[in-house]
Amino acid sequence: MDIKISSIHFDATEKLQAFIEKKIAKLGKTFEDIQKVDVQLKIVKPAIALNKEVSLTVAVPGSTLFVEKTCDTFEESVDQSIDAMKVKLAKYKEKMRQY
Repeated sequence: MDIKISSIHFDATEKLQAFIEKKIAKLGKTFEDIQKVDVQLKIVKPAIALNKEVSLTVAVPGSTLFVEKTCDTFEESVDQSIDAMKVKLAKYKEKMRQY
């Protein structure tokens, strides 16, 4: 699984990158054939609440799944994105099983 983390308009800390990689590694338990994961971190409007946006794009055989969440902290956004992606991956896996 190839993981690419990009931060827009700021520099992500090593601690944040390690947190993201640890969380994304758990996606492999839900769906084994993940080829590539793109994570985009963005600060939407500085100085307001709910301004940390995380976009998660997961490439799987035959499709690309996308989730975007906005919260107060990047950690919270990543957690919510991972949870939503696990649901999407489970649905996709079930759909593939039917064929």
